[in-house]
Amino acid sequence: MALEQLCDVVQRCQAIKDEGFSPEDYDLFFTAGRTCIEQGNSAQVLSILVDEKNKVCSPKELLVGLLEQVEEADTGSIAETVTLLLKPLQTVLLKLGMKKASSVGMALSTLLSQVATLPVPVTKEQEEEDVFGLCDCCTALLQFVKPFVEEIKEVVKDNNKISKDNELRVELLKFCMKSLSKPLLEVQLKDPDTLLKSPLRDFATEILIILSSIGESLPDLLSRNVLKRREIPGFLEEEVRYPKESLACLSHLLFVDHIAVDIFPAVLSPIFVLQCNMEYIELLLSRTEESRLQKGLELYEKSLIRVEDNHLPVDLLELKTFFSVPQNLVKLMTLCPDQTLRTKGLKVFQLSIDKFNTEAKYKFFKGMLKTSHHAGVEGYIIKNIKNQIDFSLKPCNGNDWFLGKHLLPLLRLVLCLPHGSETDLLQNLDRIMESLNLLRYMLIRDKEWENETGIWTELYKIEDNYLKPLRTGLNMSKVHYEAELKSAKENKKISSKDSKASVCTVTVDNEKLPNMTPEMQIQVLQSAVFTFGLIESVLARIEEIIETKERPLL
Repeated sequence: MALEQLCDVVQRCQAIKDEGFSPEDYDLFFTAGRTCIEQGNSAQVLSILVDEKNKVCSPKELLVGLLEQVEEADTGSIAETVTLLLKPLQTVLLKLGMKKASSVGMALSTLLSQVATLPVPVTKEQEEEDVFGLCDCCTALLQFVKPFVEEIKEVVKDNNKISKDNELRVELLKFCMKSLSKPLLEVQLKDPDTLLKSPLRDFATEILIILSSIGESLPDLLSRNVLKRREIPGFLEEEVRYPKESLACLSHLLFVDHIAVDIFPAVLSPIFVLQCNMEYIELLLSRTEESRLQKGLELYEKSLIRVEDNHLPVDLLELKTFFSVPQNLVKLMTLCPDQTLRTKGLKVFQLSIDKFNTEAKYKFFKGMLKTSHHAGVEGYIIKNIKNQIDFSLKPCNGNDWFLGKHLLPLLRLVLCLPHGSETDLLQNLDRIMESLNLLRYMLIRDKEWENETGIWTELYKIEDNYLKPLRTGLNMSKVHYEAELKSAKENKKISSKDSKASVCTVTVDNEKLPNMTPEMQIQVLQSAVFTFGLIESVLARIEEIIETKERPLL
């Protein structure tokens, strides 16, 4: 029925000029053509469109109307609509000759925008089943762009190069960049051992091959953020043409998924590759979506693994990204709700430390102690400082940064209390315990007569500025919490006589803890008192070592 309607309107329109078309004629033409395609009669529609007698039927106008229908399709019919339209769209576009670039761009933009809304398969089974049709759409899109890519390749073949401003090339570049941003940045590609035939992996591979085919150098794309110069005319246009998020996906495909490695020359040094990738890593780790965080961690890890231990120079710390990426890692390690990502973040954080040379490690530790503002992270940094001092004290490992005069300023950052004797010891437990362990180690390991670290020279300052305030704060906290514990136990005895379950409020350090039962209250207070005991045991051992040193020989 729809096909007959289309034929009727075409025959009527053949007899009148283009200006004579009424809005009703256009509406009927679009509606009938769309319905025919939906019913599987796309070949017949196509034959009508390309018929020389029907030039006045304006195939471009019909395609615009059909693309509008693609835009209006709901999630359940997007894949079917897209795959149905691609072949007729391609044929009509090829008939437009040299003026087709803008139409190709319009079609690709519309189609990809809709495809990008389809749910991304997460598991191997979901990709195989392809319920929402994303895999089918990606495969079909590759066939759709193939003749246009071949056209650009022929131009390159004939001239050995192509203008960066070639309109069709630019539209294909936009398509590739948009595909990298969405859906590919959303996709976690499966390893070939897990999924032998993966349409999404094939799509990613072909996108990188298309980029190379249309004259884009993958190494140049990777290093754009390092080598670009802001004074170059058209800089803003270049930023729009090469979105950072798309390049981040490109980098992940190359170095994590190992896509298209056969067309990527392995001539760039590992340190340069890391430097190029840091801006993309920063972008990914600054997001809150777990998929982005995971890709950021993976890209950072793979980039670091390529670098030899102790080889990253201190100059890199002057680059913004080598400061911001660790800050983003700290947020991930402390705030991300996913335990797996937090654990992975800590592993990558340590890996990054291992790659710095000695001076860079020193300055990195110093910067982190000043900026992290998290006791757990600071404690972890202090543990690393202890490891570096231990390494430096071994034969033939001496250096200027973790021994002597350079070490002392770092120790002053370590051996301090944020608020003196009023510092919250429980909140700063990780930092305090690691600081005391470091001090105890140094006093035992570095003999007074050797004093390689300079700790014995600095000891009187450490006592005044750190140990004495800590002892005062510890004593006050113990008295306070022991009194609270005694009171809680007495209240429990009283409340146990009451038949109703009791709930109480505990106030510690002027802060109200959440309502809890007497048993929970006692458990919390006992844990605090036990913690103070741990701090005191290490502090007492340090005081004993100092006292022994100061005791005169008989």
